[in-house]
Amino acid sequence: MTRLHLVRHGPTHAKAIIGWTDLPADLSDHAALARLSALLPQAPVISSDLIRAADTARALAQDRPRLPADPRLREIHFGAWEGRSHAQIDAEDPAAIRAFWDSTGEARAPGGESWNDMAQRVLAAVQDLTGPPDVIVVAHFGAILAVVQRALRLEVQQVFAQRIDNLSLTEVHCAATGWTVPRINHLA
Repeated sequence: MTRLHLVRHGPTHAKAIIGWTDLPADLSDHAALARLSALLPQAPVISSDLIRAADTARALAQDRPRLPADPRLREIHFGAWEGRSHAQIDAEDPAAIRAFWDSTGEARAPGGESWNDMAQRVLAAVQDLTGPPDVIVVAHFGAILAVVQRALRLEVQQVFAQRIDNLSLTEVHCAATGWTVPRINHLA
């Protein structure tokens, strides 16, 4: 069994959609980082290659082994919607943004990827991580939800009901007999 300790990166304070937009995380809350680090096992740390996740992973790694960043752990790619607010997109193309959030996972932003595309990419990366007893994965809202969706066998709209805060811990146990989720969105 492998226990995945999924950590959402530090906050960016962006007021727009920033899937693959490479913004830094605000890691100034040293007390929150210390509390989170204390919850984590002595285990390898891997992250998405986007700076907000990579910097959060470096802050948490301390004396833990650091694995190379994996671009498959990135957030969903929002294409032409990157850097724009929901209100802007809704004003321009309300049907497209509603279809994206209300669909079964196949809708995509212009030039972006669908939820199902992102989930397949992330789950391939996670599958490559199974084997060691514990792995710390610093990733994004969508990537973490994709793993939770797989573990709990939820539909896309069902998993969207989950909250994944910045610097929260979600734990998924991957065993041959199935995946379980002992905690979601735990804040230290």
